[in-house]
Amino acid sequence: MSCLHPAGGLHAGAASTARRAGCAAAGNVTEGAIGCFAHCARAGTALLRLRQAGSAAEKLVCGDAELAALDRQLAARYAQATDADPAVQRGWVKERDACWKADDLRLCVLEAYRTRLVELAIGAPGRVVPKTVEYRCSDNRKPFTMVYYNDIDPQAAVMTWGNDQAIVFPQPAASGAKYGRVGIEYWEHQGEASVDFFGNKLSCTPVP
Repeated sequence: MSCLHPAGGLHAGAASTARRAGCAAAGNVTEGAIGCFAHCARAGTALLRLRQAGSAAEKLVCGDAELAALDRQLAARYAQATDADPAVQRGWVKERDACWKADDLRLCVLEAYRTRLVELAIGAPGRVVPKTVEYRCSDNRKPFTMVYYNDIDPQAAVMTWGNDQAIVFPQPAASGAKYGRVGIEYWEHQGEASVDFFGNKLSCTPVP
């Protein structure tokens, strides 16, 4: 399985318990590093928090109420993830901070946070995996499936096309069901799904 950038796919998680006593020192970043910024900056003024922020992504989170709320939500979710792998989070932080290269910095950071929240939610011990919906597509060289997670926050679906996998999110639609993220679009209407997977266009129907 290959993972998509930035934070577009599912990361493999290894069992590890991370302790969260304040912020991690450089070189010992725990999976709470997404909340390291949130927790340590919480006591300061808005101006002080902005000055303490390092990367462009952190500065954006610092001044954006929605992103700051996601940062706190992610820190809280990680605190409950006793088997989360700190190395995975270090990779996630690097990917989030690399969003300065994206055409839309805010959208990139927003999707990075939502993706990580979903990864932690669906990887939680005891999580029941919903039924996999299989599709028959115009290009049948690789199987295409969707797994819908409607009972987590944020709601999402895991799209798999061959060996590639991505987490996609509900999108506004006048009719039918629409999911997507940067580079990916899925729209199902009247029993037929149109898929654009990084320029690979498919026409699919659910397998009965």
